[in-house]
Amino acid sequence: MAPRHNLAVTVAFHVVCLAAVAVPVLVFFAAGRPFKRGFFCDDESLMYPFRESTVTSNMLYLFGTFIPVITMVVLEMVRGYTQVPETIATSSRPFLRWRVAPVLQVLYIMVGVFAFGAASSQLVTDIAKYTIGRLRPHFFDLCQVANLEQLCKDPHAYVEDFQCKASISDHLRKEMRLSFMSGHSSFSAFTMLYTVLYLQARMPWRSTLARAGRAVIQMALLCLAWYTALSRISDYKHHWSDVLAGAFQGYLAAILVVRWTGEHVFFKTGGTERFAACSLSELEEMRGLKCLRVMD
Repeated sequence: MAPRHNLAVTVAFHVVCLAAVAVPVLVFFAAGRPFKRGFFCDDESLMYPFRESTVTSNMLYLFGTFIPVITMVVLEMVRGYTQVPETIATSSRPFLRWRVAPVLQVLYIMVGVFAFGAASSQLVTDIAKYTIGRLRPHFFDLCQVANLEQLCKDPHAYVEDFQCKASISDHLRKEMRLSFMSGHSSFSAFTMLYTVLYLQARMPWRSTLARAGRAVIQMALLCLAWYTALSRISDYKHHWSDVLAGAFQGYLAAILVVRWTGEHVFFKTGGTERFAACSLSELEEMRGLKCLRVMD
């Protein structure tokens, strides 16, 4: 195979890997059937009122995708404009017939790792949701169980065979069984922590002001994920343990993806040369010591 086709094969392989984790997520959404778990008649944790979501699913996926991607695009463009020495290996070979700019190659890597991680995290969440089938805190209010008095003559009885008399959509009938684990918590945790780690690795400026600004942005992102998770408890969409498990899974997924899939991006320099980054002020403070070029 000619060398010019190697990049196309690599991209095709990446697409297959992404599809391997993304397609099952779509299948769960379109045709998934959660485990039909019953309830205890005296379970007060299922007796909360139904409320609309403070953070809707559309808001979650819009901002959870928009914020990281825009952050990566803007920062990589700024790095290219200010001619920051690149630490990620890029290829000079053409993609099909076109030569791809290094900044676009870096963006492809960054966004690709993010997309794979987000889809993987969502798949893990969906497997738990549909396997466990835990009822949401607003179950009784939303379902309005038919013949509840007859079914619950014994207040400690466990009921598995029941029907909902409320006129609700099939979507809500399915959603009321998907409490564990919280998808909002896992997705917001993954996307925001990934962005935090990205900023830590790719913001090259060493001044006190730049570091302080980065810390403020990182804290704001983590607080946004924290607020999203807590809102699921206040809205009675999830039990506290669902939110805790979802957030933990999302944070863990971000760390694992960055550590393994994106190791060469976040922790290592690329190419045949790497440079120790030093600013002029640092050189002056070090009394003339120079940044050394280190050959791999």
